[in-house]
Formats: sequence, C-alpha cells, structure tokens
Amino acid sequence: MPQFQLALLLGMTVALGPLALDAYLPAFPGISGDLGVPHGDVGLTLSVYVGALGLAQLVGGPLSDRYGRQLILLSGLTVFAVAALMVGQSGSLEEMMAWRVVQGIGGAFCAVSVPAIVRDQFRGAEAARLFGLIGLIMFVAPAAAPSIGTLFLAISDWPAIFVFLGGYAVLVGILLHTFLFRRLPPKPRARTPLSTLLTNYGMVLRHPVAMRFIGLQTLAFSTMLVFITHASFIYQDWFGLSSGTFSLLFAANVAVMAVVNLANRKLLLRHPSAVLLRIAVMVQACAVAALVACALTGAPVWAVAACIIIGVGCMGAIAPNNIANTLEFFPTLGGTAAALLGAAQFTISGMVSAVSTLLSDHTLTPIVLVMAVCSALAVVLVQGAPAAMRRELAREAEAGATGNG
Repeated sequence: MPQFQLALLLGMTVALGPLALDAYLPAFPGISGDLGVPHGDVGLTLSVYVGALGLAQLVGGPLSDRYGRQLILLSGLTVFAVAALMVGQSGSLEEMMAWRVVQGIGGAFCAVSVPAIVRDQFRGAEAARLFGLIGLIMFVAPAAAPSIGTLFLAISDWPAIFVFLGGYAVLVGILLHTFLFRRLPPKPRARTPLSTLLTNYGMVLRHPVAMRFIGLQTLAFSTMLVFITHASFIYQDWFGLSSGTFSLLFAANVAVMAVVNLANRKLLLRHPSAVLLRIAVMVQACAVAALVACALTGAPVWAVAACIIIGVGCMGAIAPNNIANTLEFFPTLGGTAAALLGAAQFTISGMVSAVSTLLSDHTLTPIVLVMAVCSALAVVLVQGAPAAMRRELAREAEAGATGNG
C-alpha cells in the first residue's frame, strides 16, 4: 500500500500513547481536588501507566510474532478503550491508578505492533524514513492533546477526557481493520513453541550494538518523560501560567519536534542514521545543561521554556533513528526486539519519572537535575555508536556471505 497511507494509519495508532499521556495534564488540578490528593500525587497515574506500557510489551511482542499483528493490535485497542472509560469513573487515586495500569497493558499491545509492522515491510534507511513519517503524523497528537483536554474541561469535567480516549481507540480499530489489515501483506506467523519465542529475548539481550541503542532510547525518552510528568507543575504552579498558555507552550515542544523530524528525513538521504542520532543526543544534552543553569539562577519562564523546547524537540530525530537502528539486526524477530525496546523505554522511564516525583521539593532544581543525569548518560552511550553500527553490519554481511558460500 502507499507509504503515506501506511504511515497515516500507523501514526494514528502510535498517537494513542501521547494522547493518553498528555490529554489529561491540564486536568491535574481538578483531579487532585476531586480525589482529595496532592497535585504531585496525580503524576503517579502517569508513572504507573508508562510502567505498564513498558512491561506488557514483553508479552505483546512474542505474541505478535506468533499470532499475527492484527489480533494483538486490535485486542490491545479493545482493552485500552474499556480501561479508558473505567478511569473516568474512578473515585479514588488507587482506583484510577489500577485502571491506568490496565490501560497501559492495552496500549502496550498497540505500541509493540507498529514498529514490528514497519520492520515486516522495510529495513535500513527506508525504515528510518517511514518511522520518521509516522512520527511526523503522530506529532499532531501531543501538540493537540493538552488543548483537547482544556476543551473538554471547558465544556465538561475531567472524566470526559477519558471518554474521548476510549472513543478514539475504537475509531482507530475500525480504520485499521478496514483499510490496513485487509490490504497489508500478512507476515507469516512463527510456528515455534512459546517457550522458544521467549528465549528469543536472549538473542536480543546478547546483541551489544542493539542494546546500546535500546539504552539510548530509554535515557532520551526518560529525559522527556520527566518533563511531561512535571509540565503542569512547572508552567501552571511554578510560573503561574494559564491552562491555555500551558497548552501553547506544550504544543511548541511538538512543533519543534516535527521540524527536527522533517530535517532528519531529508538528512537521511545523505548521512547514516547513527551519525544523525549522535548529533541529536548531543544537542539534547546541551539544552538540558542550559536548563539546569536556568533553574539554578532563577531564569524567567521564556528561558526555561526555550531550553525545554529544544531538548524535547531533539526527540524528533532521536526516536526514529534509534528504532530503525535497533530493529535493523532482527529481520525475523521484529516483534520481540520492538517489545524489548518498548519495555526498557517505558518501564525504566516510568521508574525515573516516579523517582523524580519522590525527589520533588516543589522547586525546579530536582526535576532538571534528573533530566540532566539521563541526558548525560545518553551522551556516554552515543559515543562510538556510528562506528559500532558499521562494524556490526559488516560482520553480519560477512557471515551471510560465508554462509551462502
């Protein structure tokens, strides 16, 4: 099928993640009041969702390889939709957190299927370009999510946001069934026992270059997620901005991410994705370092926002290059490799997000320091990544030539 149509459908699917993360951020004060908990504790509903989103991919990936992308993806959308409706009915923080875990499980089955579908059809720079196009399309979701949440808060209460999320999941399922799975060439299902599929994780874990990229993705995403977790506090509580201004600043993050994504797609025609990845990680680290300086010196909101926007915007190049580089080495284990990547990314970043909440002293400093640690560790891993990628691809090509000979 046409690449843009494929990217549009998969982008809408991936958009479930940022919608479930960002749409209810403006509602944190209202949720806090209705449930009778501190504002900061509401962030735990985000952390447990992200953690479940990661861990459940470890199950969804092998199941996707064995039983097919369609069954797992549509099942995930169903679970996500039902859980979203139940989140809106929650009467306590504990109940809300429990249903957010279930929602994360459904989202995980969706998240792990999308990169596996791409890997079934493409590889190398072409896969990176398609991941970039998917990312560009789904950037509409995080850009619009806080505004969508603000709109629902203006006409109703915060449960309406989760009703919208459930309806969106149902719509995506209908579109995928009608326009994607009926036309997409099916991937042959794995016939090996489930016990063998589970041991495939060992193959991914023993691959040093792939694990380097998985570590990079986890650290870069953690940098962004810590900001998302505390975005409402930073802009609405600390700087006293309105929900409308908060939504505009949040949208600016995504706008820059989209611009970086477009530039990355163009540059992939001339430069290896691992080189572009290294540049993006370095720029993100510089932006976060400047953010730490702003927090320590009491800089105004425009300076803090500028550093955040640049740092988050770099994910427009980091994510597509990282995913493509990781999956490049696993032509027959796309679901398993994507599951391990997603599990590490969301589970570890969810824990980092929760730790940042526990360390919070109602100032910016602990938040930005956690972000700085994550970005600094990413810089350590990205050093030598292009050379490692070239050596591993050359080694596999040589092994393949020897085998054919």
